[in-house]
Amino acid sequence: MLKKLGTAGLCLSLGMGCIAGVQADDTPGIVLYRYVDSRGVTVLDRQGVPPEYSGKGYEVLNQRGRVIQVVPPAPTADQAREAQAAAQAAKVRSDADAQLLHLYSSVTDVDRARTRKLAEIDALISVAQGNIQGLTAQQASLQSQAADQERAGHPVQQALIDQMTDLKDQQQNLKVDILRYQTARQQADNDFAQDRARLQQLLAQ
Repeated sequence: MLKKLGTAGLCLSLGMGCIAGVQADDTPGIVLYRYVDSRGVTVLDRQGVPPEYSGKGYEVLNQRGRVIQVVPPAPTADQAREAQAAAQAAKVRSDADAQLLHLYSSVTDVDRARTRKLAEIDALISVAQGNIQGLTAQQASLQSQAADQERAGHPVQQALIDQMTDLKDQQQNLKVDILRYQTARQQADNDFAQDRARLQQLLAQ
């Protein structure tokens, strides 16, 4: 159903026969705006679309009644948030790609960096394991001293007990460090693999 527009609206409803004659003098090229009002009625308006309806989308018709522009409805709040999130994600990816191209000029560079990084982490693991072995030897010596005191019928000295407790704590801390290094090594390996694959894509482009 079309809202009445006087002579111009009547001409349009009869086949757009006299639109050009009505509008040619004052608004050449663009004649009518077509939108749907709050009652669901399709409206043809020469003045434009009221602000309360423009967000729902509308069409612009030329002198012959043909649609020359379609203005889509404004996005909903959810759609706007999704679009914003997508734009932010695209910017993050673009920045990451730029950084990747700045760091590496070829996949060989990535492989070399990976080798260096993993070697550094392996060295840290090796040092921690060596320290554990040293602490284990010290603990064995202290335990031997404690056993000697017990065999002699003397109570184990508190200082000796404290030293053994401290050695156990140090060993536990080193084991935690090793686990952390191993996790970091796996993560680094995965990151370099992703960087290598992405760099191949970028260089292929």
